[in-house]
Amino acid sequence: MTQFITIGQNASQRSIAVDIRAGTGTPVVWLSGFLSEMASTKGEAVAQWAADNNRPLIRLDYSGHGQSGGDYTRHTISEWLEEALAVITRFANAPPVLAGSSMGGWLAVLATLALRREGAACAPRGLVLLAPAIDFTERLVWGRMPEPARHVLMETGQFIVPSSYAERPYHFTRTFIEDGRSHCVMGRDLTLGCPVHILYGMEDADVPFDLVRDFSGQLAHDPVTFTTIPDGDHRLSRESDIAMLTRAIGALSSLQRHGRKVVFPGIGNGGAFRIGQHDRLTTGG
Repeated sequence: MTQFITIGQNASQRSIAVDIRAGTGTPVVWLSGFLSEMASTKGEAVAQWAADNNRPLIRLDYSGHGQSGGDYTRHTISEWLEEALAVITRFANAPPVLAGSSMGGWLAVLATLALRREGAACAPRGLVLLAPAIDFTERLVWGRMPEPARHVLMETGQFIVPSSYAERPYHFTRTFIEDGRSHCVMGRDLTLGCPVHILYGMEDADVPFDLVRDFSGQLAHDPVTFTTIPDGDHRLSRESDIAMLTRAIGALSSLQRHGRKVVFPGIGNGGAFRIGQHDRLTTGG
């Protein structure tokens, strides 16, 4: 059921579209990528999986995206993170699994860190990250801009680049880039406090393998599974990709902890090649 909630105060107040599906068991929160929306191919596939398995599902459109409307160029990572946190804390009645795609993977990491700091009852029990665009604004936008483009951005406050995924180009602002810097996590020793499953297509032309590999290496205190899909691209929207996504969500939703040991039901095939060093991650079922 889609509803609208108000987030922010005064000039920053905005109306956000949220889709809530009731069910039993661990809640799942879907976090879309940049300029994607909750009704995307993957978002709808996760919703269908939740319906088929009677699982609670929470989805949202960030401000400037999908049903939330507005102009995305007027918003920042800080605002989208605020929206994700507000939706999780309001609608997750138990520790959820956060599933994030591309920029949504970065937001899932940031939300988890914030909820752990706060000692929130809804701090995630697991993360599924598809091609997580960690430090998106700095590594994948600013970091790829040639010097003349950076000069234009700093002088005019905006820069437009072609998009491989939409008819309209991407419109980035200086405010967006500068705000993103306050949320960068690369190079930090991170502890998310829950198992993490990363899915990555080796034909991804948008998020470099080295970035995702290095990020996973920073999670030294968390159980991490890194599954590579040899012929997968950045979208990971094929039927086989989505099947791996929903299996990973289902497995993390069903895992049980026994002290330092994690019992992780089977997730099917895939090239999982890294597991966190400190907790044991065992496959069963």
